[in-house]
Amino acid sequence: MKFQPLKEIRVLDLTSVVVGPAATWRLGQYGAEIVKVESPAGDLMRGLGGQSPTGKHSGTYLHLNRGKRNICLDLKAAGAKKVMQRLIAQADVIVANMRPKALEKLGIGPQAVHEAHPDKIYCLLTGFGTDGPYGGYPAYDSVVQAAAGIPGLSLARDGVPLYVPLLICDHVVGEIAAGAILAALIERQSTGCGRTIEIPMFETMAAFVLQEHLAQQSFDPPVGPAGDRRLLSPHNKPVQTMDGHVAVTINTDAQVQAFLRVTDRASLIDDPRFATIAARADNVVDWFELRGAPLTQRTTAEWLTIFRAADLAAMPCHTLETLPEDPHLQAVGLITHEDHPTEGRTCVIRSSLLVDGANIPTRTSAAPCGWDTRAVLVDAGFDIDEIETLLAEGSAHDCPH
Repeated sequence: MKFQPLKEIRVLDLTSVVVGPAATWRLGQYGAEIVKVESPAGDLMRGLGGQSPTGKHSGTYLHLNRGKRNICLDLKAAGAKKVMQRLIAQADVIVANMRPKALEKLGIGPQAVHEAHPDKIYCLLTGFGTDGPYGGYPAYDSVVQAAAGIPGLSLARDGVPLYVPLLICDHVVGEIAAGAILAALIERQSTGCGRTIEIPMFETMAAFVLQEHLAQQSFDPPVGPAGDRRLLSPHNKPVQTMDGHVAVTINTDAQVQAFLRVTDRASLIDDPRFATIAARADNVVDWFELRGAPLTQRTTAEWLTIFRAADLAAMPCHTLETLPEDPHLQAVGLITHEDHPTEGRTCVIRSSLLVDGANIPTRTSAAPCGWDTRAVLVDAGFDIDEIETLLAEGSAHDCPH
């Protein structure tokens, strides 16, 4: 039996780039019908995510927009407003990451929707909370990373502020949004009432940083400086081997003893600086310098064999080139291939969830802009003549199949 707990739920996707599409992609994985509304200019991520055969579907766009029906509308056109009213009426959930003032101007903001449809769940993804002085500021992942202090962590550790080279804020907040929407859907089953959920990226990521790095400043009075000294150690990084790098983490006393033994440093097992968790915390600078020291006498593969025999957590430090070739990922079939209607043979990254021991189906490939315009309009109750008028006047756009 397929895992489709949201099979009867329709989501109207008014999102672009990554944070919103990540949230609606996850809901689609749970069986929801996702109707993505895209402007004639197209989702910015179609081009930002890298090159593609046609220039219309970057790899990032393909991976984040699977299983979504695509309707292309010019939301500023009068005819599109009528279409949006019907799509909103049919939806259970509306997800948007446009600026709040733009949504209000178009008449599709949370307040307008709830006045007409109090049972709708409206999830608004913002860069900064609308209740604060930054509300309405433009935001992208890198800007949020900086504001949340993430580059400040590498500044404290390495002396240079660096972005995480991954749209980490978008992905994290997108997943949180999907969870919040699920909670609201459960509540609606008993109350019949909808909710407006706002998830600001800045506050969300700042909370993550502070949960770990407020640290000694969490107490009144503070017991030390801010920052987890383990994570901020310049030696907290993959360890160099003869032919690459290996990641190994040791936390318990038994793990520390095993690590020192297999790395030919058994003489340090009784060193009072490293004998207990408390002692290593007090001597964190010395401990991380020791555990981060190069292990160039053996190859990565040799160290992995040794560490795993000692039951230590260790893995190779993959590159973008080697990660898809990892034997575990290949064995579980994380990446497969399909034929896309316009891009030819493309990679498919399946959901990492297992339900009853089986993978969740990957659903259909990401659709070209306007691919489902006619079909979605028919489902919304427009007749053929009305559809042709919407297309002719430019309120809606379709894509020839």
